Amino acid sequence: MKYRFTLLLPLACMFFFFQACKDEPKAPKKTGPADAFQFHKEGTLSFISDSSVLKQIDIEVADDEAERAQGLMNRPWMEETQGMLFIMELEERQNFWMRNTIIPLDIIYVSADKRIVSIAKDTQPFSEKTIPSAGPAKYVVEVIAGFSDKYGLKAGDRIEFEI
Repeated sequence: MKYRFTLLLPLACMFFFFQACKDEPKAPKKTGPADAFQFHKEGTLSFISDSSVLKQIDIEVADDEAERAQGLMNRPWMEETQGMLFIMELEERQNFWMRNTIIPLDIIYVSADKRIVSIAKDTQPFSEKTIPSAGPAKYVVEVIAGFSDKYGLKAGDRIEFEI
């Protein structure tokens, strides 16, 4: 009898311990400023020359005023396979800057018919100097600096994207 009690007591303690842990409320998922630095895939974009795909990347989309104003500011890094697609309200000459942008970028200006108008290569982080497009653009794609040279992008090439 003494041995049964000795075996049952630890089993009962373990049962109550695990019950208490199971019923404990879980901590809410932390979100906040650090979450803003995380990449959130919203689609894919392909760079095309003639009929061949030069490179496909995952994209975040900035298609409203607040998202376009924020862009990639304060992001400490971005992968080569990632980028941001800005969808502008009007096709017109665009001007971007690098204010509060930590990483150097290639800024690719694209017309409404999805042809590359111009590329601003290796832009300077934190600069408030405006970086204009060479012509009217409806879309702007930001990728890490050196991307356009590495994949041979040039004016006249096309983009296609799915959101």
